[in-house]
Amino acid sequence: MKMGSSNDKDAVQEQYASSKSLDIRLNFHNMYSTNRMGFGPWLVSNYEITEGMKVLEIGTGTGSMWVGHDDLITKCDKIVLSDFSEGMLETAKKNVGERENVEYKQIDVQNIPYEDSSFDIVIANMMLYHVPDINKAVSEIRRVLKDEGVFYSATYGEHNFNDIIAEWFGLIGENYDPNHLFTLQNGGAILGKEFADVEVHRYQDSLHITKVDDLVEYLQSLKALHGIGTMEKDKMLCMLEPHMEDGVIDLQKEYGTFIARGRKGI
Repeated sequence: MKMGSSNDKDAVQEQYASSKSLDIRLNFHNMYSTNRMGFGPWLVSNYEITEGMKVLEIGTGTGSMWVGHDDLITKCDKIVLSDFSEGMLETAKKNVGERENVEYKQIDVQNIPYEDSSFDIVIANMMLYHVPDINKAVSEIRRVLKDEGVFYSATYGEHNFNDIIAEWFGLIGENYDPNHLFTLQNGGAILGKEFADVEVHRYQDSLHITKVDDLVEYLQSLKALHGIGTMEKDKMLCMLEPHMEDGVIDLQKEYGTFIARGRKGI
């Protein structure tokens, strides 16, 4: 899906208007991922948060990443948890709670309402590929970061399980236009326009799906963006059955995070 048209933006807003669909996807990954550490805890293990830092998270979603990490929250002088969706922010507020050093704010990453060099760390996970003007977003992120600040941005690769499923359902060629606007393959070049040093860390994982009904529910949660989610459940099950082995479906996952530092040209 190529972002930019009003229909594309409406689809994203519909998908992320509340936490219901996102919860389905998070629960699915929690149940069937073979790496039991979990993507969220792995992401947090990469963060170098020290005493007195100011942190901005763009696209915080349900705020689940911060749950159980009071140690990191209390270290920070200030944390701004932001999202484009008011519904998501309400859920995040319930999950993380009201705290003196935590602020909840509705923000468009293309126009961040903070002064230059305001934050030590900016986090934007699994969301830059939805932004209409990604170069403007990255420029804004670099602007509000201190010179020595760090940007963490998780995303998926171009050989992920969604691409495999799309092929199974015959959604190839003109019928399948995956969103590869910011991936593990091309994200480094995009971030490199603003940051002097960009690293990519890959998370080793796969899916071992023992209950195919849950895969169907997962795919249906994507119906605002993927045509396969609008199919009847029985038809989806029939199309998935040939790919089962002893009642199980195994799929590869390709996820990771970029860690970007420094200001280009300095």
